[in-house]
Amino acid sequence: MASTEHPPHRLRAWMLEGLADMGKDQGRVGPRPESQLQHKGQPWYRVMCLTGVDYFSTLGYQPGIAALAAGLLSPIATIVLVIVTLAGALPVYRRVAEESPHGEGSIAMLERLLSFWKGKLFVLTLLGFAATDFLITITLSAADASTHLVENPHLEEALHDQQVLITMILIALLGAVFLKGFLEAIGVAVALVASYLALNAVVVVVGLYHVITEGHVVTDWSNALTAEHGNVFVMIGMALIVFPKLALGMSGFETGVAVMPHVKGDPGDTEQQPKGRIRDTKKLLTTAALIMSVFLITTSFITTLLIPEKEFEEGGQANGRALAYLAHDYLGNTFGTVYDISTICILWFAGASAMAGLLNLMPRYLPRYGMAPHWARAVRPMVIVFTLVGFLVTWIFDADVDAQGGAYATGVLVLITSAAMAVTIAARKAGQRNWTVGFGVISVVFLYTTVVNVIERPDGVKIGACFIAGIILISLLSRLMRAFELRVTDVRLDEMAERFVRDIASRKIRFIANEPDARDKAEYRDKIEQIRNDNDLPEQEDFVFVEVTVTDPSEFEAGLVVRGAVMHGRYRVLTLESSSVPNALAALLLHVRDTTGRIPHIYFEWTEGNPFANFLRFFLFGQGEVAPVTREVLREAEPDPTRRPRVHAG
Repeated sequence: MASTEHPPHRLRAWMLEGLADMGKDQGRVGPRPESQLQHKGQPWYRVMCLTGVDYFSTLGYQPGIAALAAGLLSPIATIVLVIVTLAGALPVYRRVAEESPHGEGSIAMLERLLSFWKGKLFVLTLLGFAATDFLITITLSAADASTHLVENPHLEEALHDQQVLITMILIALLGAVFLKGFLEAIGVAVALVASYLALNAVVVVVGLYHVITEGHVVTDWSNALTAEHGNVFVMIGMALIVFPKLALGMSGFETGVAVMPHVKGDPGDTEQQPKGRIRDTKKLLTTAALIMSVFLITTSFITTLLIPEKEFEEGGQANGRALAYLAHDYLGNTFGTVYDISTICILWFAGASAMAGLLNLMPRYLPRYGMAPHWARAVRPMVIVFTLVGFLVTWIFDADVDAQGGAYATGVLVLITSAAMAVTIAARKAGQRNWTVGFGVISVVFLYTTVVNVIERPDGVKIGACFIAGIILISLLSRLMRAFELRVTDVRLDEMAERFVRDIASRKIRFIANEPDARDKAEYRDKIEQIRNDNDLPEQEDFVFVEVTVTDPSEFEAGLVVRGAVMHGRYRVLTLESSSVPNALAALLLHVRDTTGRIPHIYFEWTEGNPFANFLRFFLFGQGEVAPVTREVLREAEPDPTRRPRVHAG
């Protein structure tokens, strides 16, 4: 009998083992214990490889995308992309690393600007675009990896028409790595990035050698470029117009910040001042951007000059695999196959940084908003959820790289634009005028890029809207299902409040829930009289008033501070601030029961109005039908009726 019961317990323990970092301290009041301040992480260059599998892997398809979008202008358009990257995206995300060193990114910076439900909905919208970016990174990269596999000369015949199945297998393998453990993911990323960049360097050197030795290709290209566009100013103008189509070349910055908590930093770093982590993350972002910039320019140059234009088009041998085409053409099928294997591996594992970003981002917000179940803070269940969503996206898009490109670019650009706006606001609040102007200009550039991309590829917004709608719907349903959950993480009483509780514990503990109004002597006197009459209590019974002030009802979890005061020389009052009146009252009653060993009673006046309307008031604004909701919260929190605080309504 026992043997049949243990496996489910072991499976559950394994699934919930190792809560995500962002879930461990939700709702904590006060500083963390000193023993927890020591951050265990990885050196920045190793973490750079984790974000690099996303960023650097775009070399697998970026030159082909640039050639299709810009044609002969591809090298010039790529130079524009590099300028925007180094002068725009890089400074923005270096500032984001300073402002949110725990991996929250620009979303957390913007969250601080808005409160109440509008702030939550705004964050959920940005999370929708982040989910679009990260999940499409997983599916698009896996799809492109399967393209390299299927179109390899040695495997093309055997794997024909198996791209969807291969893509799903790659996504499943990625999920398996994260189910095993995160350290394994970083170790794999380091090996993949090192080998992939080395092989790309070989292809670039060989490609440049052929460009130099075959001098006519440069002449042919420059003559064709001049004939098509006239002068250099027209070329630059056209490059600026097509630049939004090349935006995938900036896809690694958001994940670079998202995986920031895994950067080791200095031994003296604290949660409040992780200076070493911030410094090393800036190194990570700068180094990755410089490496990628060199490769983007050189690869776009050699692929444009050495590959016939028709090969970039759909059905061409260089479509989605321009560098692989050169590897096979100039270095032979043996080296080309090695290059294909490396490209397939890094494209497959590009989803690792995206998965790490999702695991860092989603559990940081949704459980705190009450918009996800408790298990959403654990890594392994979320890995399974994201893997299943990846299967769905792959099936819907038939593992087509081009079909997912618009959604990918939209997600990337929206997040970069939001980051630029966030740092602009941060600089303005800090009184840094020059930085404000600079970041403002960068924001305008990215806003233009985003708008142009949306106009040209509206499918990206449609897909993003589906993710946003899904997140909002699931979040609100989760919040509804958890409406009666005890949300208070801890209760603390000041000295006066503790004195009231100790005194009343010597008799029967009776509280009166009072909605504060004028708070004059007549209010408290009349309330006591009403409670005695409604509940037929003798006059000698003693009471303590409890008053809850609602702060931000959109918040879900928080600590509760209880303060005591004597009003008008005779009425004892406990005052609380909370996002929900019933939850605050239930938490106080349970705390009093646990500290005194006696069952407290609380008395309410029935709320007038329609019960359904009152429930909506509770759900949205933290108040409404207080008496029955308080009782329901207590029922869920304490299954034993004999130990449950008593609720009276008259």
